[in-house]
Amino acid sequence: MFKKLFGSSEPKEEKLLPWIALNTVAQLNDIEEKSKTKTQLIFKHSTRCGISRMVMNQFVADYDVDLNADLYYLDLLSYREVSNETGYKFQVLHESPQLLVIKNGVVVAHVSHGGINDMDLTRFL
Repeated sequence: MFKKLFGSSEPKEEKLLPWIALNTVAQLNDIEEKSKTKTQLIFKHSTRCGISRMVMNQFVADYDVDLNADLYYLDLLSYREVSNETGYKFQVLHESPQLLVIKNGVVVAHVSHGGINDMDLTRFL
């Protein structure tokens, strides 16, 4: 009972995702081009937001590392210009946290907040 309430003292193995850092505007053209042959995912994250952190932790826990998609991580506070250009290029209003699914050069789905973890990404592969 105490383990359920207070957690275990045993260290928890951290799951590592195949994140690709998105930190230049030029990468957006590469993402657009790559999306013609492989689904591209962009996770926009605010490092100062508790909700964004909670959503990202759940996303990491649930993410299937065997998905045939490239997974980009955008720290939108450190790379504000890249975040702004992402919205312009892919015609999506900024939200945080936010997940964009890009295929054939366009966003085919985007969700924010709790909707991120409800999305079935296998539909877009």
